[in-house]
Amino acid sequence: MSQALQAVRGMNDILPDEANIWELFEGTVRDWLQSYGYQPIRLPIVEPTPLFTRAIGEVTDIVEKEMYSFVDSLNGEALTLRPEGTAGCVRAVIEHHLAARQTQRLWYSGPMFRHERPQKGRYRQFHQVGVEAFGFAGPDIDAELILMGARLWADLGLEGIELQLNSLGQPVERAQHRAALIAYFEEHVEALDEDARRRLHSNPLRILDSKNPAMQALCAGAPRLIDHLGAESLAHFAGVQRVLKDAGIPFTINPRLVRGLDYYNLTVFEWVTDKLGAQGTVCAGGRYDGLVEQLGGKPTPACGFAMGIERLIALIKESGSEPAMSAPNVYLVHQGEAASRLAFRVAEGLRDQGFDVLLHCGGGSFKSQMKKADSSGAAFAVIIGDDEAATGEAQLKNLRQEGVAQQKLKVDELAGAMIEYLMDTEFNSDGEE
Repeated sequence: MSQALQAVRGMNDILPDEANIWELFEGTVRDWLQSYGYQPIRLPIVEPTPLFTRAIGEVTDIVEKEMYSFVDSLNGEALTLRPEGTAGCVRAVIEHHLAARQTQRLWYSGPMFRHERPQKGRYRQFHQVGVEAFGFAGPDIDAELILMGARLWADLGLEGIELQLNSLGQPVERAQHRAALIAYFEEHVEALDEDARRRLHSNPLRILDSKNPAMQALCAGAPRLIDHLGAESLAHFAGVQRVLKDAGIPFTINPRLVRGLDYYNLTVFEWVTDKLGAQGTVCAGGRYDGLVEQLGGKPTPACGFAMGIERLIALIKESGSEPAMSAPNVYLVHQGEAASRLAFRVAEGLRDQGFDVLLHCGGGSFKSQMKKADSSGAAFAVIIGDDEAATGEAQLKNLRQEGVAQQKLKVDELAGAMIEYLMDTEFNSDGEE
């Protein structure tokens, strides 16, 4: 016997018990985004490789080490499985002239791909919800995006997620800071690890994002970007903070927060938690005003964020707020040829009236079918034998209330009887007589 194939390492199946939590999360997210006026956009999973090298930066970990890239065997085009969503969304906005017509509030979701070492909360195929706003230059949209995150955590019943902020200023300010960083790290070159030495002259800002414990004290003493910001950048950052303070949203200014992508400017932020071990960021983003022009569009201010679905699902499970598995309203039991033919018509009729119906398939005795009906979690069993089929009737059994007599009803009376049961149950649960 040949060995059974397994999923690619770091690319995981989401089985029904966990998929139920994903359904709850995705439904909550759709309602939340609609409440802020964001419209859905659906983007390709595969994009031209130059899109990411130009947008993310050639000396980032993502481009250098993590992208799944390949050459199309039919036309020789260099393609990449998307490692993040912003670049593709910007490409679509430029290609379809969306921002030229009006400001845009857009969102998307789906799988992303990075060749990393798989660990809890970090996979090679992972899923994100991305939110992007185009055409808004002021700090108000930055603040709104952050307020959106706070509302989602409340909607999901999550606690212990904290906000960190920083400003990366504008390119000329970063250039001044870059020169100061290079001078500082050159004075301590013997203390730099291999990655830091490689980035010293190509992208020294990324050294501050090092996860190497041996580098932390050195990075803590490095020149701070915020000390190089001009009046306009500081005013923008102050505007964001003012809205957050007015809304009662606590935050910490983290001068080492630089993000792992080169396209950010001005506001950057992360929502972090200590409940997921070392991988504590669940949502991150910021402003990227130069990216649309960088990718061939007209100058357009832009701001956005992305959240990791796997990490938020882990938080939902850790909080104990995950939903129970969904159950049908009706399990339809039947035995006999005539009963089986009628059962299909009854099931479709009940579905027409809004009931979720699980029709038994595969035969078996009434006793074995009733065991499956009970274990299904259904509120009712509808039972049809050939005797019932001959008279156009069915037995209705309430599976969740003891002492309720089983009824024989005409099939067109089933829906009304179940609705009456449900209304009586709701009435009594309110404590009314």
